[in-house]
Amino acid sequence: MEAYRRDRANDPNAGMPLAVVRARSTEDVQVVVRIAASRGVPIVPRGAGSGLSGGSSAVDGAIIVSLDRMRSIDIDPSTRVATVQPGAFNAEVKAAAATHGLWYPPDPSSFEFCSIGGNVATNAGGLCCVKYGVTTDYVLGLTVVLADGRAVRLGGPRLKDVAGLSLTKLFVGSEGTLGIITEVILRLIPAQLPPTTLVAFFPTLGGATAAVLAISSRMRPSMLEFMDRTSINAVEDETRMGLDRDAAAVLIVQTDEPGAHAAEQIAKVEEICNQNGASECYSTDDPEEGEAFIHARRVAIPSVEKKGSLLLEDVGVPLPRLGDLVMGIERISQARQVPIAVIAHAGDGNTHPLLVFDPRDEEQKARAEIAYGEVMNLATSLGGTITGEHGVGRLKRPWLPGYLGEDVLELNMRIKAALDPQNILNPGAVLAEQPAVVREVDLATACH
Repeated sequence: MEAYRRDRANDPNAGMPLAVVRARSTEDVQVVVRIAASRGVPIVPRGAGSGLSGGSSAVDGAIIVSLDRMRSIDIDPSTRVATVQPGAFNAEVKAAAATHGLWYPPDPSSFEFCSIGGNVATNAGGLCCVKYGVTTDYVLGLTVVLADGRAVRLGGPRLKDVAGLSLTKLFVGSEGTLGIITEVILRLIPAQLPPTTLVAFFPTLGGATAAVLAISSRMRPSMLEFMDRTSINAVEDETRMGLDRDAAAVLIVQTDEPGAHAAEQIAKVEEICNQNGASECYSTDDPEEGEAFIHARRVAIPSVEKKGSLLLEDVGVPLPRLGDLVMGIERISQARQVPIAVIAHAGDGNTHPLLVFDPRDEEQKARAEIAYGEVMNLATSLGGTITGEHGVGRLKRPWLPGYLGEDVLELNMRIKAALDPQNILNPGAVLAEQPAVVREVDLATACH
């Protein structure tokens, strides 16, 4: 059970579960929930364990419901719909869709090993979301097991459906606190055209963020990503691909416009980058060469992770404040003497500051924890959010009340209480409710 205690956030306060159930069907999940509900035992749903905010951290005495064996994928090319179990990897859905000339756009950097259930639970985004949107934009329907063990079907394979309240959207991003998702109906679109890629290095952070704003105000690229000097050097240490180690930042821009329009758009992007002080621009219409630069962005987190333990942020701001956020993070890094690498889905204003510390150095760890809160407070002071796509989980919960405000927090609590009155579904995640009351359980008798 040790392997099921934590997700990728490595929550130091993760508990020890009573049991781990590796479900294979909606009915399996229903049985577990009914047993747990009858005895007030907490349940923590879990997908691939790739989450970055402690959303699937174990609770002492809880039952972990792992959905990693629920992997089926069914593609209907006539309606461009995929019916998917939650344990299927994002990459597996993309591959299945591609055999029919279709595409599932949401693409977190971890797409090769993150699950669709987890993507839906956190409303994950990714590198292409600047043009194509995030997970919720592709969820047409869900099967959800509620806290009393009932399974309900929400939405369905229809592009338009406004009958009743928008309950499907309520469960997207709910992080397993309102129900356990056991099936997802996804919208697919025709395959993406081969992209053209531009990479631009900048000697200053201000120049790079100004270029992001100028690009976004004039056009809609299919990708607009950012890495700062710390992340560039971490990636270069791993890949040795010739990235400019002296650059303050790099932008990776793609367009998938058809024909000559792609070249025209990339030329405009290059012009904007040069106007904002880019030291070097390089473009290519070779898909493999372009993918090499995208790979550099995707491996940024694991590359930085090799420098020490990480505290991972997921803060976003309105695009005009992106420069204030990035440069403010640099000041926090210097003031607290804690390295902070910044990568970003820049076209959305969604940044991922990665705070690096030596876990053996308690004093540095304490400074990193202070800096973590200061980054969160900086983002909200700029009109931003404490999470753009990773979810609140357990690690960001202390900042949620201040972000939402008293009235909105109370509304969240009322919805949670209505759907999960015993507070057995992922207690301690997202909302700061009292933990579920755990009565002693004879597991063998309960399962019988």
